[in-house]
Amino acid sequence: MECLKKQTLTEYSLNSLRAIRVSSPDEEYKNRVKKHWDDVAKPLDGMGDFEDLICKIGAIQRREDVKLDKKALLIMCADNGIVKEGVSQSDSSVTLSVARNMARGKSSVAVMAQKNGIDVFVYDVGIDTGEEFEGIINAKIRKGTNDFYKEPAMSEEETLKAINLGINLVKECVDKSYDIILTGEMGIGNTTTSAAVCWSLLEGDICKFTGRGAGLDDEKFLNKKRIIRESIEKYSLKSADAFRILKTVGGFDIASLTGICIGGAIYGIPVVLDGVITMTAGLVAEKLCPGVKEYLILSHKGKEPASQMISDKLGLKPVIDSNMALGEGTGAVMMVSLLGDALCVYNNAARFSEIAVENYERYNR
Repeated sequence: MECLKKQTLTEYSLNSLRAIRVSSPDEEYKNRVKKHWDDVAKPLDGMGDFEDLICKIGAIQRREDVKLDKKALLIMCADNGIVKEGVSQSDSSVTLSVARNMARGKSSVAVMAQKNGIDVFVYDVGIDTGEEFEGIINAKIRKGTNDFYKEPAMSEEETLKAINLGINLVKECVDKSYDIILTGEMGIGNTTTSAAVCWSLLEGDICKFTGRGAGLDDEKFLNKKRIIRESIEKYSLKSADAFRILKTVGGFDIASLTGICIGGAIYGIPVVLDGVITMTAGLVAEKLCPGVKEYLILSHKGKEPASQMISDKLGLKPVIDSNMALGEGTGAVMMVSLLGDALCVYNNAARFSEIAVENYERYNR
C-alpha cells in the first residue's frame, strides 16, 4: 500500500467527528445470508457463532455473496512516554525492533498472514526514532507520546491527526477493493495506556483492567497500577469524555486504531480487532461515534483482564478463547482464517435441494 496522497485526505475536526452519524448495516442482507445458511445441508445454526459473523459481514458489505478474498492487516506502531515510569519489562527500543521484524516478514503475525494470504502494512505512527526503514510506512505524528504521569500524552491536534490517519487508511483500503480490514499494533507500554483508557471509561476496580503486560514482577505490577490510578485521579478522567481520556492517557497507536474503527463504519467495511489494545480503540470509537460497534468483529479474548470488560460493554463476543497475549494482530489473523473456513462451507457445501432432503424448519420459541 502506497503512502496516502495529501489531496485525498479527509480531515475531521473534533466537532465534525462528534457529529458523525453511523448508519446501521443492512438488515435485509443479514436476513438473506441467514436464509442461505439455513439452506445449507446441516443442522440449523450448526456453524454456531460463525454463521452470525458471516451474516454480520454480509450486512456490512450489503451483499449475499459475502467476500473475504482481499484482506489487509494494518499494524500501528508507536512508543509511549509512560514507559519512563517503569511500567514495562522492556524499554522503548523493542518497539522499533519488532516493527522492523514485521516489515521483513519474520514476526509472528507476518508469517501467519503470509500463510493466510493477508496483505500486511506496518505503519510508524510514533516510534521513537528519526530513522526510516524499508517496509515500514512513515506516518509518524511524533517520536513517542509524553509521559502521561507528568503531562497529557498527546495534544488535541495530535490526537485528531492520529484518528484522521486511521479513517483515511480505511478509505484507501476501500478504494483498493479490500473486503475486510484486520488490526494490529506494536508499542512497548501500551497495556498501560489501554488499561488507563479503559478504567477511565468503564466502572470497576483498577485490578479488573490492569494486567502484567509482557511480564512484570509483583513490585513493578504494583507500580503500574499506582501510576495508572494516580494519573486518572490527577486529570479527573473518571468524569471525562472519551476524546479527553484518549488524548490524556492514550497513545498514537490507540488513537489511529480508533480512526480505523470509525472508518470501518463510515466506509462500510468490517474491521477485525485483535487483543486488548485494538479492543480499547474500538471502545473509544464507539463512545465517540455510537454505532461503530456494528462494524467491529472481536477475534479473541486475551490474557489482559480488560478484554472481558470491553467485550461485555460492546456486546460483542470474541470467538477464540485461548489465553493469547501476543498482539501484533495475531488473533485477528487467526479469526479471519476461521471465517474463511466458515465461508467455504457457506459457499460450497451441499444444499438440501441437492441431496433430496427437506430443510430443517426454524420454530420461534
